[in-house]
Amino acid sequence: MTVMQTKYRPLRSLLAVAAFAVAGTAGAQQTQLNPQAKRISDEAIHADLQSYEATQGRIQALNDGGRPIRDYHLSKAQCWLDVSFHEYTRNDRSAFPQEALTESEKLIVDMENGVSPIPTDTALVNGAKYLRADLWDRLKVIHGTPGFACASQKVACGEVELVHAGNEFNQQQWRHSKPYIQIAEDLVNEAETAARLCGVDPAGPVVAPVAAGPLIANVLFEFDRDGYKDIRTYSLESVDRALATIGNEKRELAGVTLVGHADRMQGNGFDYNQALSERRAKTVRELLIGRGVAADKIRYEYRGDTQQVQQCDGVKPRAALLECLLPNRRVEVRFELAQ
Repeated sequence: MTVMQTKYRPLRSLLAVAAFAVAGTAGAQQTQLNPQAKRISDEAIHADLQSYEATQGRIQALNDGGRPIRDYHLSKAQCWLDVSFHEYTRNDRSAFPQEALTESEKLIVDMENGVSPIPTDTALVNGAKYLRADLWDRLKVIHGTPGFACASQKVACGEVELVHAGNEFNQQQWRHSKPYIQIAEDLVNEAETAARLCGVDPAGPVVAPVAAGPLIANVLFEFDRDGYKDIRTYSLESVDRALATIGNEKRELAGVTLVGHADRMQGNGFDYNQALSERRAKTVRELLIGRGVAADKIRYEYRGDTQQVQQCDGVKPRAALLECLLPNRRVEVRFELAQ
C-alpha cells in the first residue's frame, strides 16, 4: 500500500516527493517554516521543502505501519499538508501555510502516539471565513452514518478544502476562493456517493449496507432571471450526473423535491424574491420532465432569499458581488431513492 495519491488538485503533484520515515519525530508539534521575509534564499526554501518532505515521510510511515489510506485522520493530515504546500508554492504571505502544516502535524502526532479518540473538528486556520454552510452540513451528516467508513477520505479533504476556500476569500475574495469551493463541492458529492454505496463496492471496507440517501444537485441561475436559457450550463452537469448514477446503480427514483431560492439583492423577505424562486423551481421541473422524470414524482417549494448559503459581505464591485452570490440563485434538486 502506498501513500494516498494527490489527485484533488493538479498542483498537488508538486508534493509527490520521495517520502521517507523520519526517526524520533513523534512528540510535540515543532515543524516551523521560515518566516515569509526569509524565504528569499535557496537555503531557506530548501529547508522548508525538507520540512514538508519530512512531514510527508511521517504520513508514509503511518500508512506503512498499517493505518489505511481511507482512514479519516490520515486523509485529513495529508490534505492539510497538501493545501499548506500548495499555498507555500504560491508565495502566500499569510500564516496559512504554517497553520495548515501545524494542523497536519497535530493529527500525525496523535496517530503516532496512539491517541483515541482523535478529535474530528476542523479549525478555521488563519481566520478563514466559514463559507457554504450547506456543504459543511452535508459533510456533518455523513459523519453520523455507517457509510462514513467508505466516505471518510472524501469527507476529510472536503472539510480542509472548505477552509482553504475561506482563507482565499479573506485574502482575495470570491474570484480566488471559487475554484476551491468547486473542489469541495465535488468532494461532498463523491463522499455522499461513497457513503450510499458502502457495503456494495467490493473494493471498499465491508460494512452493513446503508439506507440510500438523496442525490443532490444545484441548478444555478443568472441574476434576476428564471428561464431555461438563464441557467448556468455547467450546473446542469450535476443533474445529469445524478440521473446517470441512478441508472448505473439500477436504483428506483422515489421522487424529486425542488427547492427554489433567490439571492439577497432585492432585500430580505421581499415578495419579489419569493416569486422569483418559485419561477426558478417551475423551470427546473419542466427541465426534469424533458429529461424523462415523471411529472407526478416531482414536487417543488420555494424559499425566496431566506436561506443564503453564501453571504459575500464586503465584496465589491457590484459585478463581483453578483458572481459571489451565484450559489444563492439556485434550485436545489433532491433525488430521493427508493429503499
